[in-house]
Amino acid sequence: MKPTFPVLLLLASSALAQQSMPARPVAHVPTYQPPVFTDSDRSKKLEAAFPIVEKLYRDVAEKRHIPGLAFGIVVDGKLVYSGGFGYTNLATKTPATAKSLFRIASMTKSLTAMAILKLRDEGKLRLDDPAELYIPELKSHKYLTADAPLITVRNLMTHSAGFPEDNPWGDRQLADSDADLLNLIKGGISNANVPGVAYEYSNLGFAMLGHIVTVVSKKPYQQYITEAILKPLGMNDTQWEYSRVPADKLALGYRWQDTGSGSGQWLEEPLLHDGSYGAMGGLITSIDDFSKYVALHEAAWPPSNAVDNGPVKRSSVREMQQPWTFSGLSAQARNSAGQLCPVTSGYGYGLGWSKNCAGQVGVGHSGGLPGFGSQWRILPDYGIGVIAYGNLTYAGLGSVNSAVLDTLLSIGKRQPRQLPVSTILAQRKADLIKLLPDWANAEQSGIFAENFFPDKSVALRRKAVQEVYAKAGTIKRIGELMPENQLRGHFLLEGDKATIDVFFTLTPENPALIQQLDFREVPR
Repeated sequence: MKPTFPVLLLLASSALAQQSMPARPVAHVPTYQPPVFTDSDRSKKLEAAFPIVEKLYRDVAEKRHIPGLAFGIVVDGKLVYSGGFGYTNLATKTPATAKSLFRIASMTKSLTAMAILKLRDEGKLRLDDPAELYIPELKSHKYLTADAPLITVRNLMTHSAGFPEDNPWGDRQLADSDADLLNLIKGGISNANVPGVAYEYSNLGFAMLGHIVTVVSKKPYQQYITEAILKPLGMNDTQWEYSRVPADKLALGYRWQDTGSGSGQWLEEPLLHDGSYGAMGGLITSIDDFSKYVALHEAAWPPSNAVDNGPVKRSSVREMQQPWTFSGLSAQARNSAGQLCPVTSGYGYGLGWSKNCAGQVGVGHSGGLPGFGSQWRILPDYGIGVIAYGNLTYAGLGSVNSAVLDTLLSIGKRQPRQLPVSTILAQRKADLIKLLPDWANAEQSGIFAENFFPDKSVALRRKAVQEVYAKAGTIKRIGELMPENQLRGHFLLEGDKATIDVFFTLTPENPALIQQLDFREVPR
């Protein structure tokens, strides 16, 4: 199913008319313990939001007639809260919990992309290799135009191979064999675009990626992903084939059929067996298990010198999360408070990326198949993520996850994780403080780049700074340096009349010198 990027809606409140299981705090220690940002107060501050989070999920379960819903909150690499409502099996009244195993549909795609990156990191393929090197059947592919480039592995990972969007057709191909996939390719594939020019969501493309993993690793892609990624993360309950899942853990899929007059009934959707298209949407997992994968993605930020002992390099995880293909602009998007907040979106390697009007970056993926709907999303700068599963056809859980994240940030007063201040940035701040406001011997100080004074003379700079100092009055406090990166930042000078924001950025030289310096009065 095509992922839904954040379309943020104000959710109505209602009561759940189904059996529910209370949410519960969770402690777990996965096989792989990722390096995490630690602050004992950060998670604790979120606890006041948990009852509201539970109500948001409870309400959406009733509003959308979801038979069973499970959710989890992952903070700084740990599953800190999870729960479930309703049933995974309506006939047996099996409660939905964080241990229930749901088919997560297109949330699977990022694991397939991660497998490709792991093989790339091992030197076994290149992302810009033509896909036909690994799928010879593509050599006979008829491109849309004579000047079209060959489809690359990267094109398949970023939905830019030129294939048409294939929902909901792709959802019904899950159990196709490898032979079915290759026969489809040999028979000819229709093109929507030439490769590399447009985003067009393609389940077929990810089925091809699964085949590439199989060819390169010399073992079925399911086995490779399980051995190389799932097991090292401790995702021991996760499966590809539903018949291998214990009946008391397996979530069955349903669709809601409206019978008129405001009533309806659930109809069970037949489960599809695992096959070649499982690489695009076949994984079956729990909140408990998948939280370990989410933790891996959270642990990639911020970049650090910590031991890199995950199944895939942290740099490769960050690479997955970049917007490699532009996918859209929602100019009329609204946040969970109903306020207009435009969102731009892109697609990474098996992951959706978005950035809203407040500058918040979200990374994750939704999923949908007949009988199921799911979504996970992290805010990398905040070290926080949410996961939600429902056993209803295309349940559509992106909006409620957005509301949950907004709630956690607001009530928990969650702030972005602060970058460490580099030694040179701190040194240049100290150098500046000594010079201001008189600029005595500034040209001989050796802290400014060669462009600095030709851009504006020391006399003009002295005059401008002394004017802003006069407005501020006596400087009472010099604020902490707030870095934007290792070579750019700002700090506040708090006067008895006004506050001055001092921004500066350094050159690529070593040692780095000040190339730009700006002063502005800021409101109290």
